[in-house]
Amino acid sequence: MKSALLQNYLRYPVEFFEGEGSKLYDKGGKEYLDFLSGIAVTGFGHRHKEITEAANIQLNKLWHVSNLFESTPQEELAVKLTSITGLDSVFFCNSGTEANEAAIKFARKWGKKRKTIIAANGSFHGRTMGSLSASGQRKLWDGFSPMLPGFVFADYNNIKQIKNSINETTCAVMIEPIQGESGVIIPNKNYLKNLKELCDKKNLLLILDEVQTGIGRTGKIFEHQWHKVTPDIITSAKGIANGLPLGAVICSKKVSDVINPGDHGSTFGGNPIAIASANKVIDLLTDSQLEAINKKGKLLKKMITSLNSPLIKTVRGKGLMIGVEFTEPIAKKIVKELLNKGVVVGNSGVNIIRLLPPFILSKNDIHSFIKIFNSVIYT
Repeated sequence: MKSALLQNYLRYPVEFFEGEGSKLYDKGGKEYLDFLSGIAVTGFGHRHKEITEAANIQLNKLWHVSNLFESTPQEELAVKLTSITGLDSVFFCNSGTEANEAAIKFARKWGKKRKTIIAANGSFHGRTMGSLSASGQRKLWDGFSPMLPGFVFADYNNIKQIKNSINETTCAVMIEPIQGESGVIIPNKNYLKNLKELCDKKNLLLILDEVQTGIGRTGKIFEHQWHKVTPDIITSAKGIANGLPLGAVICSKKVSDVINPGDHGSTFGGNPIAIASANKVIDLLTDSQLEAINKKGKLLKKMITSLNSPLIKTVRGKGLMIGVEFTEPIAKKIVKELLNKGVVVGNSGVNIIRLLPPFILSKNDIHSFIKIFNSVIYT
């Protein structure tokens, strides 16, 4: 029977019915090790007791009213996020794409007559027209032109190209601190620091898209904290509410000061149930939890590297955001074979797989993954 769903996804022929911790179960009861976390979303795994309890308490109180009214839980989460980042205020929406759309609007409002944003080749900021126009992957533009004007692109990790792209119309630079969709591309050590210095010198905003790198994924609550850099705008989503739809735009005071009532909004943004989940997620990201993420990530990378497979070109990443690049275009085949053997991962293009396991994975989970992965690459 023909599906009534729009055919915009190439779906794997597996339907998951239930989840528990780092495991997923299909409708037939087969167990899978979840090393994708809904693409860096369920950082604390499935049915986490404390997060579930927080969401259920709110579910039994109030589902939705409107952002026309005050919200103490939103205020509490905003205080946590501004305290962590040193920024001034937060706008809540529903997704990373929406967060990036808002960041583009806020930057242009701040820039007044300056409207151009510099982004990176290979970047991914979302699939709505503004965020798509800011994404430096032209293959994603096919069929949707013309793109929104006002974006120019420079090579990732190339400060000189960004500097040469700045002119009198430039208002901001929009960058992922680690490029996720392009295959976990990590820049040079001083890239973000030098970029911030350049933006300050030229009176530009630095927008960091931390949709995938944020909320503990790289062993800090936000990746930029590793670099001791304070951007002007941070966008966040994915893991912030452990699977419930929530995005956030965290702004410096100079950005906050130009945003007035009516400039932007969202009907469902900051939904009470998602906010309740997010407040618990942030509380769970203690120093010991972040340290554990780092240790597990290092162990996982070390064990993959130690396989010494001629098919593995490089293993890179930070925390539990890891890319495995192969010497041949076999990534999709590896993903399918792993799925057949009960492991869920993702691919980035034809020669890279992404590992984004939940923070609560055990050493046994890591050893199980390595055993299955080894059997697949030597098949």
